[in-house]
Amino acid sequence: MRNLNVPMYDPELVRPMREELTQLGFEELRTPAAVDAVLTTERAPTLVVVNSVCGCAARNARPAAALAVQHDRRPGRLVTVFAGQDADATARARSYFTGYQPSSPQIALFKDGRLVFMLERRNIEGRNARDIAADLTAAFDKFC
Repeated sequence: MRNLNVPMYDPELVRPMREELTQLGFEELRTPAAVDAVLTTERAPTLVVVNSVCGCAARNARPAAALAVQHDRRPGRLVTVFAGQDADATARARSYFTGYQPSSPQIALFKDGRLVFMLERRNIEGRNARDIAADLTAAFDKFC
């Protein structure tokens, strides 16, 4: 059985993938405590991106998030966890995604501490970043 505290991927390999989001203002949540600190207390709209090394994260999810956060209405808080790297933090974030199975990538929007919008891998994979960003900005317009 794999130890969840040991990263699945070389940290140097994923560094540029992390930076795609952190350079946009996303805060990395690398521990379960950090996830809890945000998702149990934050009332402002909060976007949670489950990042990963998969092709649809690189080709679709991260570029869509980058486009979406340029929108006039956007969440006040942007956070991310990295599947396969920070497994415990990712598992904790997913525990807040009530009614949804874990997937990578995955993008959730919370408002007033409640999950109000979700894009699962099946909503991301095979779609272009602009269409995914349009889904996100529609959710921003409704909830932010």
